[in-house]
Amino acid sequence: MSKDRTTQSGRYAYEGLDRIMHEKARLGILTSLLAHPEGILFTELKSLCSLTDGNLSRHLQALEEAGLVEMWKGFKNKKPQTLCRLSTMGRKRFLDYLAELEQVLRDAAKAHEGSGGKDRAAKRPLRQDLAPA
Repeated sequence: MSKDRTTQSGRYAYEGLDRIMHEKARLGILTSLLAHPEGILFTELKSLCSLTDGNLSRHLQALEEAGLVEMWKGFKNKKPQTLCRLSTMGRKRFLDYLAELEQVLRDAAKAHEGSGGKDRAAKRPLRQDLAPA
């Protein structure tokens, strides 16, 4: 007899939520890059993600070191430009990460539906021998 999925050990561990991606600014950067598969200029990415030059540079550096992002530097009209895009591995890893996030959403929605859509925290404990901490 198979166990209910909700009681399986590690069921809600969500191992696919990669820490390098699970930071607000990096999530925005990766989503922007996914939406621009041909790449996007640093200045446009900065604007889309509402980041400063320094913040964006640091996050891109971390993502590049992890092999998720590729960058090319050049000049146009004597102005430096940096083109950023997801690497092939970065695209796969980010799509896997998004699939894991979708599972989190499905689990949360199912738990909410199972509670009748009500906030259980507002109710008194189900066990009489326990009190709020």
